[in-house]
Amino acid sequence: MTDNQITWQNGRVTSMSRVADSIARIDIATEIAYPAAPGAHVDIRTDTGDVRSYSIVTSADGGRYLTLGVRLSSASRGGSRFMHGLVPGDPLVLTTPQQTFPLRLGAGKYVLLAGGIGITAVAAMAAVLRRVDADYRFVYVGRSRDAMAFVPELAALHGNRLELHIDAEGTGLEVPLFVEEIDAGTELYMCGPIRLMDAVRRRWEAAGLPVPNLRYETFGNSGWFDPEEFTVDVPGLGLEVAVGENETLLDALERAGADVMSDCRKGECGLCVVDIVDLHGTIDHRDVFFSEEQKSTSTKMCACVSRIVRDAKRGRPRAGAATLTLDLQ
Repeated sequence: MTDNQITWQNGRVTSMSRVADSIARIDIATEIAYPAAPGAHVDIRTDTGDVRSYSIVTSADGGRYLTLGVRLSSASRGGSRFMHGLVPGDPLVLTTPQQTFPLRLGAGKYVLLAGGIGITAVAAMAAVLRRVDADYRFVYVGRSRDAMAFVPELAALHGNRLELHIDAEGTGLEVPLFVEEIDAGTELYMCGPIRLMDAVRRRWEAAGLPVPNLRYETFGNSGWFDPEEFTVDVPGLGLEVAVGENETLLDALERAGADVMSDCRKGECGLCVVDIVDLHGTIDHRDVFFSEEQKSTSTKMCACVSRIVRDAKRGRPRAGAATLTLDLQ
């Protein structure tokens, strides 16, 4: 079936295995053979009817068989718990591969940067670059070796082109040096936590490197502060809604009947931006849409990923509930 030019299909789990702490490899057989380009993802409908997106690590037989890597998140809104509960033989409803993070072939040099579960979006790119004999450097960052998925397979495939930077082993990535070693003719593709993404993007801009050569996909569930419940007031719609720790502002508004435009739900496109009338607390910006200057004004936020926490500014106690008033009609 097709929905807004997205084709949904049936699939079946063929195997499940643990490939790192809290990360499962899920192999799926699909009814439609649809090629998966590097950087592609599928949307999967969970048992609650919600839709979640997962990057395709590998595909085979023209897209008839797909491999995903899914991390079980402590802040899961149900998607990763559903995925980790699957067993071989379980049916799935999923889309054909969708592309929002394409790899452009033909650049002089490439750097691929994966942080944590971001490896799922970058691994297929690295495989293609190796196959076409491109000049590439593959950097994989993680907190500990046990938490990094697919390392043996990646090391066997990429040899000394693969660089591991592991915090627990004292070899964490030094972002300033990392960006300093990149020249203007190199394209950087990166996927990972918001802190890593922000740090690289700031250094990239400061170095004056070409903006079009920085390409990224992020996971909006990684913020600067732990998620906490907050209240949103929408006078124009007569709504006051509690936003739980495990749901987004966008989810809560939609649950209450508000009509908010959205698309990517990952903090990249800016379609779900809302205007802030009043704020008691601090915005935990989890998007990559706004610039640092725009974030500092605290007048707008991406409803799909960003949150509010009790006043977290330096030197101030975090006391009292966080509240947010929006201008929505």
